[in-house]
Amino acid sequence: MDLSLLVIVVIVTALAFDFTNGFHDTANAMATSIATGALSPRVAVGVSAVFNLVGAFLSVQVAKTISSGIVDEAKINSAIIFGGLVGAIVWNLLTWLLGLPSSSSHALFGGLIGATWIAAGSDAVHFGTVVEKVIVPAIASPIIAGVVATAATFLAYKLTEKADKTERAKGFKAGQIISASLVSLAHGTNDAQKTMGVITLTLIAAGTLPAGANPPLLVILGSGLAISLGTFLGGWRIIRTLGKGLTEIETPQGFAAEASATATILASSSVGFALSTTHVATGAIIGSGVGKRLSEVRWGVAGRMAVAWLFTLPAAAIVGAIAGRTASLGNVGTAIVALAAVAIGVGAYLLSRRQPVSAGNVNELPSTSVPATASA
Repeated sequence: MDLSLLVIVVIVTALAFDFTNGFHDTANAMATSIATGALSPRVAVGVSAVFNLVGAFLSVQVAKTISSGIVDEAKINSAIIFGGLVGAIVWNLLTWLLGLPSSSSHALFGGLIGATWIAAGSDAVHFGTVVEKVIVPAIASPIIAGVVATAATFLAYKLTEKADKTERAKGFKAGQIISASLVSLAHGTNDAQKTMGVITLTLIAAGTLPAGANPPLLVILGSGLAISLGTFLGGWRIIRTLGKGLTEIETPQGFAAEASATATILASSSVGFALSTTHVATGAIIGSGVGKRLSEVRWGVAGRMAVAWLFTLPAAAIVGAIAGRTASLGNVGTAIVALAAVAIGVGAYLLSRRQPVSAGNVNELPSTSVPATASA
């Protein structure tokens, strides 16, 4: 396989995005189990990492949506893809620093769309596919997961209302170990495929693979390992927001939220919908709060998250467009973009050390949260 230096840089950058996707989205699977004590923080991220890796091998439908559905692979090049990836990584780092569970998936889509649109024109973006397989699932999936979680939470409490509370907690904690593992499996099935799709798209654009090709086995393995490593390191800032910031989660709620998220993600992955697992997990957690008692949802925190969701696509698109145009200038442009991305990454890390969140304090209530009894 004869690959140019730029193609290699793009593949490495794609795996770097996959890594940020892993630690950004660990909360989707494990925040509720950590919050209820079903799993210790370190065990939780280890279990999640393993199941993310397994999930990466279960399907390629979402990868094919990315590699041959979002943009026209005949009208883009490696520099454009590189710019899109940088846009996604920058947004991931910013929202991680702020502890906001925004969508890594939508950051990726926004970065690719912005870079492609500026460099190759609007006709190089398949807006019909974007609406059908990105926008519509983005709106529908958290609502569906929330409704299912609301009903599941209500039933969980109703069916066990006469049970001893201690025994009930033990039973649901055991159930959470299974349901959280399944969320991680579903996350690997959906999110790891997005990086597979980007790398496959890069190889198609470089002429190394034919149009419409499936991801090679090595690409699947590399993507799975990258997202698993990111997951294992734990996105503690976002885990705190989802586990403690939205609502006080008890074991029946955690089990209901995780089961609802798993069902929604796996159903979408099977038909190639590249949905946001963050949106799904958040909708399910809010639904679990509503299912127990409406006033227990911290709607102010949910509102800030919703604002981040609205800005994800356009913000990543703007950064992706600038980075893609700069990288298209040649090796010097690519070097400038790469150095800027590294500088932003180092800066985000240094800023995060001012108020560190780790496995030891992840279950402390975020300082930006309001009391649990507050309501909108």
